[in-house]
Amino acid sequence: MKTSKKIGLIAVSLLFVMASCQKTDDFNVNNVEGRYVGTLTSGLKSASGSTIDATADVAKTKNGEIEVHCYGGEMDTTFMLNYYENHDSVMVCMTDSDFEHEYGHMMGAGHMSGGMMGDQVKGQTEWQHHMSDEHKNGDEHYGGFNMNSHTFGYNFRMASGNVQFMGVKK
Repeated sequence: MKTSKKIGLIAVSLLFVMASCQKTDDFNVNNVEGRYVGTLTSGLKSASGSTIDATADVAKTKNGEIEVHCYGGEMDTTFMLNYYENHDSVMVCMTDSDFEHEYGHMMGAGHMSGGMMGDQVKGQTEWQHHMSDEHKNGDEHYGGFNMNSHTFGYNFRMASGNVQFMGVKK
């Protein structure tokens, strides 16, 4: 009897360890929605090279798209981004005419038949698929979400100098 109890305990322990160590790619975009409190590090005229308290409010607008309202100091801007799950991150990319202006082609121009995600290869994340179908080597992206640390970062390119937001979800 003692041996079968030990085997049972070992089996239950192994199942628990395997379940708790299992990595999942099942992130819900609703997890990125919310308020991120942090800082803007910038070259803005009134705060050259300084850090300013800032906030970014993130809301899902439709499937595959979020609205970001970022404000602090002299900055107050609202913009749309496409989002793509990528293991423990959610990566973002520009939408519509902003995408076309930045990368020189319309969104979807690189997709094969089957729609925007219909040709996604098994095991490929949404981000990997987006990168392989929509981008060339060297295309720059400006931010994303770290799901483990509950942070959001975004780099704004401005005439007065780059402004970087980094915040933690509250």
